[in-house]
Amino acid sequence: GTELLRQQLPAVTSIRNTSFFNKLPAEEIWKGIISVSNAGKKRGRGRGAARKMVKDLNKGQMIGSGRANIMWPGLNAPIVRGKEIVRLQQLPEDPEREAKLRKIRDSMGSFRVMKVSPLDRGWSGAKMPGRSIGSPDAIGEDTFDGFDTRVLEMKTVFIMKGNLGRKRRFSVLSVTGNGNGSAGFALAKAVEVRTALRKSKNRAGQKLISIELCNGHTVFHDFFCQFGKTKIFVSKKPEGYGLVCHRAIATICNVIGIKDLYAKVEGSTNLQHVVKAFFLGLLQMKNHKQLAEEKGLHVVEYRKEHGNLPKIVASPTVCRKEEEVPSDEVLDFTQYCLGDKIVLKKKKFPPFYTKHRSYDIYLRKQEKLRNKDKVRLDMLVNYGELRSFLTEKYPECSVRKPKTAI
Repeated sequence: GTELLRQQLPAVTSIRNTSFFNKLPAEEIWKGIISVSNAGKKRGRGRGAARKMVKDLNKGQMIGSGRANIMWPGLNAPIVRGKEIVRLQQLPEDPEREAKLRKIRDSMGSFRVMKVSPLDRGWSGAKMPGRSIGSPDAIGEDTFDGFDTRVLEMKTVFIMKGNLGRKRRFSVLSVTGNGNGSAGFALAKAVEVRTALRKSKNRAGQKLISIELCNGHTVFHDFFCQFGKTKIFVSKKPEGYGLVCHRAIATICNVIGIKDLYAKVEGSTNLQHVVKAFFLGLLQMKNHKQLAEEKGLHVVEYRKEHGNLPKIVASPTVCRKEEEVPSDEVLDFTQYCLGDKIVLKKKKFPPFYTKHRSYDIYLRKQEKLRNKDKVRLDMLVNYGELRSFLTEKYPECSVRKPKTAI
């Protein structure tokens, strides 16, 4: 009985109803989750922070409506409905409310990647170089219909400011063209990526140059061009050859309209130097008429598919006579276009096995079979069948054609 008379202290539990969740706004809390300090950025942290998407947890909810589903006049319901005053009342709970909110929040964190055509994906992965950014913006009434702009280089550059310290900017080099001989390139810098892309695209449209094409698909002649430590040897190629060159040169050729070309870059592969050197070479290129006027001679073309018969491509206004041409004058077309120089082509070293005795044995065994495939193909082209000088004497030994099924 004495235990019941003892004074008992009530059990008190301390509860804190305040925390940073209800002290700070949602923007500050999300910033603490996805942001990285400047010191952490320098150490390479936070590279995946851009993938984390901020979710607006207020989306799908209205002020005054919650789990209890109470109708508050003046807040989530009108005060007067018709002639009656709306009273405060509780409506039945919505069982699908939580599922709808969860579905809306789950859809925020995921986004569908837009599929890009393989030809428009650029040079490497999801990076901008090689991608199209459309045509330049119109200047007054002048529009750039049919033009396409390609990014050649996009990089981050820094400058030091006295009041801001290290300031970051984006540098973009792009080239634009209509695919019919008009093209231009420009470099632009800006704090934002989109601003730099737009400035570079519009500047390139204001610096257009006209480039004449040979038969609408290649250059007129081989040429050598240089800018700084970058050297480029460009060769004219026949139709159907394609673009065998540096990827930046191939992109420039596509916007200009050049379809067949070979270019070898030697020395520095600095992208800006490659672009400037190639455009210098295109500007210094001369057509056949200009070359004929310079030399005072006919420009004659020989082609294997035409039976190596001479074809006059261009003629001067006044042609020199044979007596007026010195004996030591350079008459080779390619050598004259290269400035009386010849491109050094190093001799290929023979494979190591050519010095072995086994290779001599192999050649002796293959002597009877060499050129067999070429002779076989030549006979089928010229005679339509495999035949020799003994075919007429012994017709029964000729190869019989298989009967075609009807």
